[in-house]
Amino acid sequence: MYKSFIKRIIDFVASLIGFLLLSPIFIFVTTGLFFANQGKPFFFQIRPGKNEKLFKIIKFKTMNDKKDSEGQLLSDKERVTKIGTFVRKISLDEIPQLLNVIKGDMSLIGPRPLLTQYLPLYNDFQKQRHQVKPGITGWAQINGRNAISWNQKFEYDVWYVKNCSFVLDIKILFLTIKKVFVREGISQEGEATMEVFKGLNNY
Repeated sequence: MYKSFIKRIIDFVASLIGFLLLSPIFIFVTTGLFFANQGKPFFFQIRPGKNEKLFKIIKFKTMNDKKDSEGQLLSDKERVTKIGTFVRKISLDEIPQLLNVIKGDMSLIGPRPLLTQYLPLYNDFQKQRHQVKPGITGWAQINGRNAISWNQKFEYDVWYVKNCSFVLDIKILFLTIKKVFVREGISQEGEATMEVFKGLNNY
């Protein structure tokens, strides 16, 4: 009952209220990134959602589009702007995703939506993360975020899918708020965010 009906109602109401309350910050960050990224404050990308259904995620654009002499984009670490670093540190880059939740593509709580290029690399265990809607935050995020290994991330994601409940979601929400202030696990060592997933078949 909770996963199939009540969770969606809570997602919609809470996201709508949250977006309205955060609208002054949304406007401020949008303006700052508009000038930092040559008129491109937002980042849009196709991601897989529940049952691997594709949708367009919206985030604040924290990296510029600088390329090397061969026309290839520089590494993430080299392209993160100063304001982008600040926005990531306090997780403001996730605010636009409230619009994805309002629309119904995402949930407030759930496994983070990863890149579509990873879909063919998942084994049966890892694919279970797509049995629920992806979330702005989740069990993996409060247990290490980008600082943990891919193995750990998938274990946490699948554990959440099997144990999803109202009480667990409330716990994740409050621990997420704590993580934002502590600012842990924003990136892996030596990476701007998380290393590329290349496939794990040890389940």
